[in-house]
Amino acid sequence: MNYLEKFRSVRTFIFDVDGVFTNGNIIVLENGHLLRTMNIRDGYAVKIAIRHGYKIIIISGGKSSGVVQRLRNLGVTNIHIGVENKLEVYEELLEMLELDQDEILYMGDDIPDYEVMRKVGLPVCPSDAVPEIKKIVQYISPLKGGEGCVRDVIEKVLKLNAQWLDEQGDEF
Repeated sequence: MNYLEKFRSVRTFIFDVDGVFTNGNIIVLENGHLLRTMNIRDGYAVKIAIRHGYKIIIISGGKSSGVVQRLRNLGVTNIHIGVENKLEVYEELLEMLELDQDEILYMGDDIPDYEVMRKVGLPVCPSDAVPEIKKIVQYISPLKGGEGCVRDVIEKVLKLNAQWLDEQGDEF
C-alpha cells in the first residue's frame, strides 16, 4: 500500500503537542508559567476533522492548562497530558476505544514519540523533527511544528476522502 492509500484509510489522528501543534519553543514568565504559540489553521483543520467523525487524540508530556483549554475549544475531548510513557497510554486507548492500528496517523517530533510511532499505520512528522523520528516515518510534512503541519496531514486525509472543499470552495 502506498502512503496516499494509508492517508485515505486514516480514521484516528494522534498528535503530540510540543513540536507538533507548537514550534517547540516556550517563553518562561517570571512566575514560572510557560507560554506556547499554536497555528490557527491547524485548529481549523482539527474542527473540520471532528465534524466529519474522525477521532482526534492528544498524547503529550507537557502539562499546559492553556493548551488543554485551546484543544477543548476546538472540540478535542481525548486529551492526555503529563504523560511519561506514551506507549502505555496508547495501548490503553487502543483497547478502550477499540482502535485499529492500521487506521491511526500519529504525528510526533521527538524521541518520546518513537515507540508509539513504530506501532501505528501511518507515522508522520513535521519537517523539523529529530533525525531518529524522520528515519521511521512514512511522511515528512514540508511544514515545521507550529507552522501548519497538523493542517497538512488532516487536509490530506480529508481531501483523499472527499471531505474538504469541492471545486467551488464549498465544504462537502
